[in-house]
Amino acid sequence: MRLSEEQHQEVNILIQFNLSSMQQGVKVHSDADPEMIEAAKRLYAKGLITQEDGGYLTSLGHTAAEHAQALKTILSN
Repeated sequence: MRLSEEQHQEVNILIQFNLSSMQQGVKVHSDADPEMIEAAKRLYAKGLITQEDGGYLTSLGHTAAEHAQALKTILSN
């Protein structure tokens, strides 16, 4: 199974979160690429982040970000 372009954009947002601090969020600004704005909205709709424009990871989002970041690390070696 290949990731769709939309899924790829969602993963790109998830890997930007700092997993060592639940008090650091991510902000997708209104002048960001429209694809990234839409990806953030989809992550919010899926319950992975707390705001449509980023915010903080939910518990489920934290798990998803852990997996996304682990995969990135594994594939980078």
